[in-house]
Amino acid sequence: MDILQQFLQTTGFANMTWGNAGMILIGLVFISLAIIKDYEPLLLVPIGFGILIGNIPTTEDMALGVYDEGSVLRYIYFGVSQGIFPPLIFLGIGAMTDFSTMLSNPKLVLLGAAAQMGIFLTLLGALYLGFDAAQAGAIGIIGGADGPTAIFLASKLAPNLLGAIAIAAYSYMALVPVIQPPIMKLLTTREERLIHMKPPRHVTRREKIIFPIAAFLICTMIAPGSIVLIGMLFLGNLLKESTVTERLANSARTAMIDIVTILLGFSVGASTDASRFLTRDSLMIFGLGALSFAIATASGVLFAKFMNLFLTHKINPLVGAAGVSAVPDSARVVQMVGQKEDPHNFLLMHAMAPNVAGVIGSAVAAGVLWSVLGN
Repeated sequence: MDILQQFLQTTGFANMTWGNAGMILIGLVFISLAIIKDYEPLLLVPIGFGILIGNIPTTEDMALGVYDEGSVLRYIYFGVSQGIFPPLIFLGIGAMTDFSTMLSNPKLVLLGAAAQMGIFLTLLGALYLGFDAAQAGAIGIIGGADGPTAIFLASKLAPNLLGAIAIAAYSYMALVPVIQPPIMKLLTTREERLIHMKPPRHVTRREKIIFPIAAFLICTMIAPGSIVLIGMLFLGNLLKESTVTERLANSARTAMIDIVTILLGFSVGASTDASRFLTRDSLMIFGLGALSFAIATASGVLFAKFMNLFLTHKINPLVGAAGVSAVPDSARVVQMVGQKEDPHNFLLMHAMAPNVAGVIGSAVAAGVLWSVLGN
């Protein structure tokens, strides 16, 4: 009976808290959203299952969690806590990305820049709520809707908030189809949503090869803190566009990014132990993240409307919403909302320009924040 009693005391049932049960429920919701609603399944399935694993109670003498010395999960989580996984994700993104639409219509880059307004306004909001400057910078980057960038910056500026920031960033990335359309419709008229844009011009191979090299030099000279993320992004793109390293580009955009996505999502989810995650700071981070994402979306749309005051060939303001870095989901949302008004209006290629510009913009913003707040 003593052995049986000792066994019962070691079970998860005996050590389960209401917090653990709540987090397990959240993990199940993530998995359900991924499978039933198809919301970013490549992210939400590993994150959701990681949340389940991270909230199974264990005894204190068992080194199983991501925070326990000697745990296998701790070694996997090392890639998150030290900012190793995000640059590898950026390498794969670069190898998948076609910057042609951005190069064919450079003024759309401004929409990607305008959408970064959410980052800096949320930083001010976080300072107002009592977070220190470094923590506020890490929270603000959620507005870029770029999970890897948020993880990378949080690992440098606010390691203690890394789990909450990562979950918030990926949650809002997955909810792009839910959050963005109401904001887009609220800020535009039907006539604006019906605007047809000129087809993008053809971009030469030489332009595609020169761009990642030139853009890397310009961006990193402005924000040296972005060297790692921007460098990997443009290296991946150069591997793709040079056409002489197709094997490397194919590995980066398929097997490698898939493996890293699994490990990153799983370990981020496993870091959400209720005792560390369910805090007042975490709740405020989720609230600020939602505000940041809404501001970023609105800023892109409103800046497109402002640009139209000076342009002969008008921009469909919906395209401005793609300035957040959720590639390619926010561009798809632009296409979806536009086609509800006019099935013959194809905005996807135009939306990809601010979308990929937003990836660059959020990485540069992270570099600036790290440079300024990291000391």
